[in-house]
Amino acid sequence: MRDAIRQAVAGHRPVELPLEGHTAAAVMLLLYEERGVEHVLLQVRTARVEHHAGEIGFPGGRHDPGDASLLHTALRETHEEIGLAPHELEIFGQLDDTVVLSSNHLMRPYVGAVLGAPLGNARGAPREFATAAAEVHELLRVPLEHLRSPHARGEFPVNRSGEIALMPAYRYGEHVIWGATYRVLNQFLELYEAARA
Repeated sequence: MRDAIRQAVAGHRPVELPLEGHTAAAVMLLLYEERGVEHVLLQVRTARVEHHAGEIGFPGGRHDPGDASLLHTALRETHEEIGLAPHELEIFGQLDDTVVLSSNHLMRPYVGAVLGAPLGNARGAPREFATAAAEVHELLRVPLEHLRSPHARGEFPVNRSGEIALMPAYRYGEHVIWGATYRVLNQFLELYEAARA
């Protein structure tokens, strides 16, 4: 499965949009294998963050002037938010840029995977991630096969700035994954399905 994903993402020619007044940001869509099952790592943001409080997203954030590239931004933020250093990751490539209208960010998604098991952990044991308490309320390990299920995807009610609206989304238990995160996941899954066809 991971080989097919690696090839699909590496072979994709991503659409890069002009910044045009948006704030540059980058995120990391990470695969994580646990007990032989491939998962996508997502995080529920705390109520204390400036943008997208309480929403579900990927590790990542705003580009800092000191970042050498947007990939560097995604790697730095992933390390800060869930404790994964760059040497612990394999980067497959990037997906299309997407505009996040609610926060005026232009978001560049990268795709990669967590390498191996942490030192001292028995093979196959669940990994502990060092989440940043100020930013990450909960880390979700969503099975990839769940996201591929037709029952996981549809229109679900979400809270948009105090108003409930039906939005295209993925559901995982009590969690609804919508907005830019949904769009990135959707493109990722379309690439994967095309590679399997």
